[in-house]
Amino acid sequence: MTQPAIHSSLKESRTFAPPATFSANAHISTQSQYEQMWQQAKDDPAGFWGQMAQNLDWFRRFDTVMEGQMPNVKWFTGGKINVSYNCLDRHLKGARKNKAAIIWEGEPGDTRVLRYQDLHREVCKFANVLKKLGVQTGDRVTLYMPMIPELTIAMLACSRIGAVHSIIFGGFSADAVADRNNDAQAKVVVTADGGWRRGKEIPLKASVDESLNQSPSVEKVVVVKRTGGDVDMVPDRDYWWHDLMEGASTDCDPVQLDSEHPLFILYTSGSTGKPKGVLHTSAGYLLGTALTTKWVFDLKEDDTYWCTADIGWITGHSYICYGPLANGATVVMYEGAPNWPDEGRFWEIIEKYRVSIFYTAPTAIRAFIKWGNEWPEKHDLSSLRLLGSVGEPINPEAWMWYHRVIGQERCPIVDTWWQTETGGIMISPLPGVTSTKPGSCCRPLPGVVPDIVSRDGKSLGPNEGGLLVMRQPWPHMLRTLYGDHERFVKTYFSEVEGCYFAGDGARRDEDGYVWVMGRVDDVINVSGHRLSTMEVESSLVSHPSVAEAAVVGFPHEIKGEGICCFVTLKTGEGDESLKKELIQHVRHHIGALAQPDQVRFAASLPKTRSGKIMRRLLRDIAAGRESTQDTTTLEDLNVLARLRADEE
Repeated sequence: MTQPAIHSSLKESRTFAPPATFSANAHISTQSQYEQMWQQAKDDPAGFWGQMAQNLDWFRRFDTVMEGQMPNVKWFTGGKINVSYNCLDRHLKGARKNKAAIIWEGEPGDTRVLRYQDLHREVCKFANVLKKLGVQTGDRVTLYMPMIPELTIAMLACSRIGAVHSIIFGGFSADAVADRNNDAQAKVVVTADGGWRRGKEIPLKASVDESLNQSPSVEKVVVVKRTGGDVDMVPDRDYWWHDLMEGASTDCDPVQLDSEHPLFILYTSGSTGKPKGVLHTSAGYLLGTALTTKWVFDLKEDDTYWCTADIGWITGHSYICYGPLANGATVVMYEGAPNWPDEGRFWEIIEKYRVSIFYTAPTAIRAFIKWGNEWPEKHDLSSLRLLGSVGEPINPEAWMWYHRVIGQERCPIVDTWWQTETGGIMISPLPGVTSTKPGSCCRPLPGVVPDIVSRDGKSLGPNEGGLLVMRQPWPHMLRTLYGDHERFVKTYFSEVEGCYFAGDGARRDEDGYVWVMGRVDDVINVSGHRLSTMEVESSLVSHPSVAEAAVVGFPHEIKGEGICCFVTLKTGEGDESLKKELIQHVRHHIGALAQPDQVRFAASLPKTRSGKIMRRLLRDIAAGRESTQDTTTLEDLNVLARLRADEE
């Protein structure tokens, strides 16, 4: 039986055309140029991507652009390439060698600038260090580090010699590190004594030591001295980064690697509790991230670009390291929290370094709103020319605040949709072309052919919510789940025949704009109607008292599922009067069908360390059951205990 489409009631009619001066100078500057590129990529993907591949430097040009079909696709076969060479060496032939590659600021306020020739020298030295430690092409190296330049250096050193890096976010537990070490069979771990977060030292080396009791494949550990904290160093296993680098040669030729050579593994949480090791390869991934960086951010030679993600997540891989550096960009990198020592830190950094492109998450934007306009208003943000959003759908009112307060009503906003698995941005406004609508990621990029379908694969009409799938392969797509190709096929290609599907629901409006409605498993079935939780959340957040909201379903005797809303307020504590007001607010905005059954006030919501709300844990709380789900990515375990205590 065909499941009904996901019901959509969110209506957004405001549109914002790009400024004429922005369009005049944009890389993609007209609607007809975009449509011609998109149509060519759809009708002749081999011709389009073969042409686009000229943006990379090759040791040997590929024989075939694309082989096979989803799920088993190979790109640029026969080609020889090196990612590190494309991010560094090719920029040393002209003026870029003296251009800042990384402008880094530590949380305590210490700073460093690495020009392209500085970064190249350090990468060559660390590549030689890895080789001296026995790392060979194809070996896996775990990077468990704070947001310091050595993390980027280690990534590029791995890619230079063909080692496969597996970055683990610096907030994960020792058990999580061990699980990932073992799955990847990592040979070397690179870490630091610690890192800074909200003025506290995060003891990374201690977690590595604990993880190695359960990680038999790891032979050597390299430790960066960052905080100066006391650490245990095991002889013949543990080495200080600075000691190894002191005598290392600055000459290291990049290894000429096959286009499909693995570049990295990045673990993403699985609903079963066993993390999935998403594997990306070299040429296709690099081409996708390089082009999307240029197109979506309209990157220019004189831009100062800042993506606030942690490199431990895919956003940091693609849009702090590989995409920007392949384009020869100047990248700002910040170690710490956005509210340390106060809530003005991000705006201070933008003013200090004259940041022109700013890319952050809706979670952060909602936190900025809660902290108040006085913080950004203290700083000169006139250098900004483009804003971006990433990580989850942005609710229209947060979009409007971002537009008004940060962009000062002159900066285009690129609201980007993509995933760890897609490698790079898939659906996004083009800032010189697209008339944006608050809350919509707008149109697919060239080479991306999405559809919105029912469970049986039938394409749905305008404003019918369904499964967001990809009909054609793209170069920067994941190739497998490391060591488990069967799980890869089942997870991403079994739901809709011939299509990639990774769990998001969406609708397309009458203008062809895509509105992502959140994870399909976040859809609530109320009296036979399938409702998007994201739309109820957007309605709640549009109320002037609400900073953030998460909506989940719970078992309901009459409706099948009821609607439970967890709400964080901008100030103060909620009462029965405000609960009733919020219920009526949603009813007025969306309709009686979406009227919440419960509103629960919470000081904070359970989130991953990348800022995404963990709705699956909230579903357990709403249903009154103990959670057996994977909590290794949870930022603050105390949040769950507080929510359960409030329930009692």
